Amino acid sequence: MLDANLKTQLKGYLERVTRPIEIVASLDDGDKSRELSTLLRDIESLSDKVSLREDGTDARRPSFSLGTPGKQIDLRFAGLPMGHEFTSLVLALLHVGGHPSKASEELIEQIQSIEGEYVFETYISLSCQNCPDVVQALNLMAVLNPNIRHTMIDGALFQDEVEKRQIMAVPTVFLNGENFGQGRMTVEEIVGRLDTGAAAREAEKLNAKQAYDVLVVGGGPAGAAAAIYAARKGIRTGVAAERFGGQVLDTLAIENFISVKETEGPKLAAALEEHVKQYDVEIMNLQTAEKLITAKEQGGLHEVLFANGASLKAKTLIVATGARWRKMNVPGELEYANKGVAYCPHCDGPLFKGKPVAVIGGGNSGVEAAIDLAGIVSHVTLIEFDTALRADAVLQRKLMSLPNVTVLTNALTTEVVGDGNKVSGLVYKDRASGEERTVELAGIFVQIGLVPNTDWLKGSIELSGRGEVIIDERGQTSSPGVFAAGDVTTVPYKQIVIAMGEGAKASLSAFDHLIRITAPA
Repeated sequence: MLDANLKTQLKGYLERVTRPIEIVASLDDGDKSRELSTLLRDIESLSDKVSLREDGTDARRPSFSLGTPGKQIDLRFAGLPMGHEFTSLVLALLHVGGHPSKASEELIEQIQSIEGEYVFETYISLSCQNCPDVVQALNLMAVLNPNIRHTMIDGALFQDEVEKRQIMAVPTVFLNGENFGQGRMTVEEIVGRLDTGAAAREAEKLNAKQAYDVLVVGGGPAGAAAAIYAARKGIRTGVAAERFGGQVLDTLAIENFISVKETEGPKLAAALEEHVKQYDVEIMNLQTAEKLITAKEQGGLHEVLFANGASLKAKTLIVATGARWRKMNVPGELEYANKGVAYCPHCDGPLFKGKPVAVIGGGNSGVEAAIDLAGIVSHVTLIEFDTALRADAVLQRKLMSLPNVTVLTNALTTEVVGDGNKVSGLVYKDRASGEERTVELAGIFVQIGLVPNTDWLKGSIELSGRGEVIIDERGQTSSPGVFAAGDVTTVPYKQIVIAMGEGAKASLSAFDHLIRITAPA
């Protein structure tokens, strides 16, 4: 099951464990059970601290649990944790085997102090790049706290459960049988939802912080570059972000980042955060900016107000809050979000295996999504508002070569329809004839571009008609001392490498501004 290279790597990891690991498998006579048995036997052969039994009684088959003598740990994998989830398996083995996690002591103590009974189930797809974060977070919590149990479930392998629970997006997490949430969640976010006093305590800590020389709001490529360049100047630097990595976390393949032939978004995001942590930078995650009060408005310092009641002040500010997926804004879209309306074909595509779906958008992202989905679903209908597709010619040729794809141009989606629980189709208007038509579908993947995250800036700095922050060639906004960089700005071509350069430029401009306002008369 594992090739020689993976075995060598895993053997090295398992040398770090300090206590026995017991694997108990629940198998049947199916092909997947045989594959799982082979995988687990490979793992057992790599360390004398690992033992395997195949007499498990779990109703989900194939599945297996990880445990250790003398500790109450309920951590399970239903399916084969390969693909993106292989890292989740490796980390689970290490943590169950006593190797410490990289979580802070404060977070570990917070997890261990959670009281009550919590049974988590996470439905994933092996092609989902967002799922491992959730699986790894809940696995760690299950290792640290006996009150917490967690099972990862491969939705493609347990389709009957997916259908019964009407799961149409991954990761989907259930807590004690009830829907807990969809999408990427960090361990801090999950703990914060269980520990209801966490947000207030965090806000109190932030309110007590002294003013920064440079405060970066946003933790994507632009924000990371800005923080590094500021910290290297030896000035007091902070980063406040909803999630470090930003939209990069939702990007699967990256093949145009100069000097790196190929990588994946989550890997790049982790590298960005690790690089920033090499410097004296305070990183404050899970912080949603709600309002900016500029120095021009109140004199002295810029102030950012956050959703949890906290506020931070700074002499200069760099806005790098990026962008989010643009929505269609038609009836039914919000009602059926995660019930057939999706925005990540790589993550959610496997849940629609053998079913008809639509892709909205004829640019590169839309055509790439249609090509990917065509290999999984029964049929793809691509709907483009313009009279022609806008994707690169090579992508269009590939799309047109596929037998199970229909392309509709000059078409306006007007409504998402469903049965109250899930999507059943969409209505579109033929812009040439004015006629409305309905397409029966199980899923709709929206790929129509980005919207800048600037709602919190309205009334504070000047924005373009598209809601982007207007900047000059130095990254300066309309308010002195407030700079901006990346996808949130008017700079064309929303690319990772461009955002990084813009972040560096904005940081250098902020430092120059600091020098000038603090220079002796």
